[in-house]
Amino acid sequence: MRPSIDQASLMAWFAGHQRNLPWRATKDPWAILLSEILLQQTQVSRGIVFWQRLYSRYPTVEEMASSTEEEVLHLWQGAGYYSRARRLFQLSKRVCESSEHGGFDGVLPTDSKTLQTLPGIGPYTAAAVASIAHGEAVACVDGNIRRVMARQTANENPSPNLVQEWADQSLWKADAGNWNQALMELGATLCTPNRPNCATCPVQSSCLGMAEPTRYPAPQVRTKKRVDLMCILRVDAHGLPELVQRGSTGILAGMWGPVMGETLDVDSLTYLGEVHHVLSHRDMHIRVWKGKVETGVDPKSVPLSSLDVKILRLGGVD
Repeated sequence: MRPSIDQASLMAWFAGHQRNLPWRATKDPWAILLSEILLQQTQVSRGIVFWQRLYSRYPTVEEMASSTEEEVLHLWQGAGYYSRARRLFQLSKRVCESSEHGGFDGVLPTDSKTLQTLPGIGPYTAAAVASIAHGEAVACVDGNIRRVMARQTANENPSPNLVQEWADQSLWKADAGNWNQALMELGATLCTPNRPNCATCPVQSSCLGMAEPTRYPAPQVRTKKRVDLMCILRVDAHGLPELVQRGSTGILAGMWGPVMGETLDVDSLTYLGEVHHVLSHRDMHIRVWKGKVETGVDPKSVPLSSLDVKILRLGGVD
């Protein structure tokens, strides 16, 4: 397979049309790493807010490593998928360990292969950081690039290996960082899933799927697992809720919230209703009961998930 995508036209388009994103104004690998991890499952508009919050508090990897997981989770609150925050904190601790103990003496690795040895860093993030921050000639593959590839080649269901092969062969090695960003920008702003703007696409001449762009790639069928849980929201005389920190595993690991479980003793408690919360692979239904507690916790003092915020609001707790 020999892709014929017009590299010069795409790079010229990117130079004149790229979005003004704060992490594009720096070559700091830590700043770029933060942005890539945030944007894995957070929209860009919200990602900017959380990136600014985190980068302001942790301008270096050492600053995060000297913090606590709870503080990182607190700053991450609202961004969702909190396992990313926990792994990021673990990454910072690993990087700041001495090389004698398997760390990197406080300096992020510069090559994609070594970056992948860090917690939470897969091939995409490693390639993005290494190419953008250090110019390594390695191709990124994310959902945007997969969509561009599928349309360029008129392939309804390209395999991961085939997408990577196309990306590798298409790579502009002389400026891999900007090339990777240009392809991703194309997918995010023009070659979008439902309303692609083919008329202004800089690489339309090589697009085999332009006649029916929304046909490529075929939609991926995702099934959600229904999760039914019970929750007891206990509140003290001052309106403060009882909050407990959850364990180190699970979708809400490390976060705080009311007591929750599959079966709870709710005798003599008042039923409030049900909270519905949708995650990428889970459809959560939480039945909530209200009771009393002697002393509660200020919700603003601990990291809460958006699900727990919903539960507190149901019980009249701000």
